[in-house]
Parts: sequence; structure tokens; C-alpha cells
Amino acid sequence: MEKKPMHCTIVVRLYNDEKCFGPGVAELLEHIDEEKSIRKATAAMGMAYSKAWRIIKAAEAVLGFPLILSSTGGAGGGGAALTDRAKQLLKNFRTLEQDTRAFAEQRFAELFDEEK
Repeated sequence: MEKKPMHCTIVVRLYNDEKCFGPGVAELLEHIDEEKSIRKATAAMGMAYSKAWRIIKAAEAVLGFPLILSSTGGAGGGGAALTDRAKQLLKNFRTLEQDTRAFAEQRFAELFDEEK
């Protein structure tokens, strides 16, 4: 049996008394931003529309600010957009995630170098 190299996995989540933001919420917001629609975003993710709303509302409740602005359908169609605070949160979260992973990979290599 071939020995696979050891690795580490880092998952970044933000807490404010309770979990309020992580990779799943970030991905959902990215899809909403891209699709300009919650329904299209959930379809792209294979997620139920009602689950997306629960995730968004739960995050908004803990964070204390709205993440999306939505308009209902009709003749002109509806849509959704990220609030400015949501865009900044998403950008900062992805930067923190990238920086944390880069540090962890470097430190992992220092501590677990198999050639030592």
C-alpha cells in the first residue's frame, strides 16, 4: 500500500458568541453576487432556496447587519445584491482564509518535513 503524504486542513470560521460566518455562507454570497439572484445561486449550488434564506437570516442575526438586498419578481423580474458591508466582509474573510492557509502550509512544512 502506497503511503500518502500527510497534510493539514484549515477551515476559517468567524464567531460572535456563536458561529456567524464561514466557507458555506461565503460561497452562497459569492454565487448571489455572481447570479444577482438567490434562486439562481441556490440552483448553482444544489441547495434548497429555503435553506439559503435560513443561512442568510441566521448570519444576519448574529452579525447584526443585512447581507443582501432583494427585490421580488414581477414584470421586471426580481433580484438580489450584496450589501456593501457584505461585500467587505466577504473580501476580508477570503483574505483571512488565504493568509491563514498560507501560514499553516508554511508552518506545517517546517514542523512535519518528512526528510528531517
